[in-house]
Amino acid sequence: MSNLANQLVIAERADLARGIRLLLGSPLIRAATDPDAFDLVRRRADTLAGWFDYHCGWSLVVEPRRGYARLAKVRSDPDSSRPARRDRGSRAPFDRRRYALFCVAAAELLAGPATTVGLLADRVAQATAADPVLPGFDPALRAERMAFVDVLRALEGFGALEPVDGSTEDFADSAGAKVLYRVDAALLMRLLAAPNGPSRSPDGDRLAGLLAEPRYGGAGGTDVQRALWLRHSVLRKLFDDPVVYWADLTAEQRGYATSRTGRGIIRKAAEQGGFALEERAEGMLLVDPESLATDGRFPDDGDNAKVAALHLLDSLGASRAGLTAEQLREDAESVLDRSPGSARTYRYSDGPARLVADAVSVLVDFGLARRSGERIVALPAAARYTIVSGSPDSAGGNPS
Repeated sequence: MSNLANQLVIAERADLARGIRLLLGSPLIRAATDPDAFDLVRRRADTLAGWFDYHCGWSLVVEPRRGYARLAKVRSDPDSSRPARRDRGSRAPFDRRRYALFCVAAAELLAGPATTVGLLADRVAQATAADPVLPGFDPALRAERMAFVDVLRALEGFGALEPVDGSTEDFADSAGAKVLYRVDAALLMRLLAAPNGPSRSPDGDRLAGLLAEPRYGGAGGTDVQRALWLRHSVLRKLFDDPVVYWADLTAEQRGYATSRTGRGIIRKAAEQGGFALEERAEGMLLVDPESLATDGRFPDDGDNAKVAALHLLDSLGASRAGLTAEQLREDAESVLDRSPGSARTYRYSDGPARLVADAVSVLVDFGLARRSGERIVALPAAARYTIVSGSPDSAGGNPS
């Protein structure tokens, strides 16, 4: 093989690894907001699409003319650890009301290429009034308008909605605000990462209908379909969760992951993605040296709850039986005392208790702790963040 051919192969491998991690961290990449990442994914679209389909059963759609790439990451076991968040203030997660308004607004936006905030609010109000299940939307109420603004800001962030004239924030102050929008209906349709559309879901269990994947054959599937399911289900967890514990896998999944074939595929996939694979007696995880593949970081000095979570790990690691939230309160108070100018939202209305609750949620979401009744128990991956004697740095890194 010539030197040029070698260089091309090396470049393609580097692009594949970077593209994999970029898409894992941001499943929707737009040319308008990240032109370099989009250009890489566009150039390696076929290779990346084949890689994700083989390893995870995920589909990748790249639209060069429309300027976006969308990786539809389907989870085998949906969870709530990665909620949509409000694009202001403390970035609180969406509540049930905002998710409902998001879905109704998205459906109503498909009516045309442009709209105004007033027209859209009226359409959402009419749609919710006609639905026997959803509470009606009343734009006369400020709390409703604020929830609606959070929804519209989220759609703007995805690029499905673009304000042409006016500011969405104005609607929170006045129902008579004038805002004109351009709608990208094609991108809007891509936001739903589900194997099936809502209209094809059975009336009994809508969520199960959305997530059903016939390619695996269900309970009556063939051996080939079952093998495909095992590969995809294990690798989905590995590439989408901070850590995979053997105890959280089924017996079949553990058997696949520890088999000669399974281990070979897992190790090769990690290498192709540019990850360092850590295998332990309790499970495995991927570490991204560039932190491209993660949508959340830990540790994170800019987040009060994550700072507190790192401190809580010291106490949790010293107790095999775990600790209660009340026992962890002292650690939270210590964090607040040492940083009197920060974490202002935790300095009223029983702030230490709320800080403990938020910090524990961080640890649970990152696979570092679990709730056992009223106790919080450290998990094996928490040892990555144990302070090493003589070093100011933790033993951890940035898991994917």
